[in-house]
Amino acid sequence: MSRPLSYFVSDVHLGLDVSDPKGREARFVAFLRSIPAEETESLYLLGDIWDFWYEYRDVVPKGYVEVFAALSDLMKAGVKVWFFQGNHDIWSYHYFEELGMQRLEQPYYTEIGGVSFCLGHGDGLGPGNAGYKAMRWIFHCRPLQRLFSTLHPWIAFRIGTGWSRHSRLAKDIGYDFKGEEEALYKFCTAPGSPENTVFIFGHYHCSTDLCLPGGRRLILLRDWIGSSNWLSFDASTSQFTRTEV
Repeated sequence: MSRPLSYFVSDVHLGLDVSDPKGREARFVAFLRSIPAEETESLYLLGDIWDFWYEYRDVVPKGYVEVFAALSDLMKAGVKVWFFQGNHDIWSYHYFEELGMQRLEQPYYTEIGGVSFCLGHGDGLGPGNAGYKAMRWIFHCRPLQRLFSTLHPWIAFRIGTGWSRHSRLAKDIGYDFKGEEEALYKFCTAPGSPENTVFIFGHYHCSTDLCLPGGRRLILLRDWIGSSNWLSFDASTSQFTRTEV
């Protein structure tokens, strides 16, 4: 197998103005540059890579030149870059695809090296949490997105970044995944959910690795606020490696 490696990363929150945002961006670029392109088949960006991303038809957020350059170099070397929209970077429409990335919708089921996977950001999956799901529907509603686009970017970005500054992540409040009580756990173990599948998500900002009934496995990736972290899978050995530095 010439390209056995796949990488998974989530919740970098580029642009969030807490805990050295420039340093976080530099760490993310360093991670991208460290990926051995000649051995890597795919890089999966599992959402909230940007803390707030909103693109107009003719305008995209400034900055992140080194990030896009590193992603572009990986794609030129033959690495497939897939991305999911998180709840902070929902409003990406065409720009990422123009750069060569490919968008996926959660839950996304695939097979890598004979292992079954279910991938996504992780928000809104499973039963309950009607309030959050209603807000998520509003954020995804195209007529409302078009209405928001009538705002001048100066206003729109101050609304978006102001919302982010009041998020739990900006306040550095941790989260303890509650196992069987969580909607995501129930989603993974629901009747009809495929057995012998590895579920990989972000969103919860905690490092979790649980064995579930039916040969399932749930892996949650941490955010990048305090450290750099990612997951790799080697299809030649069916081994996972979690890296946190």
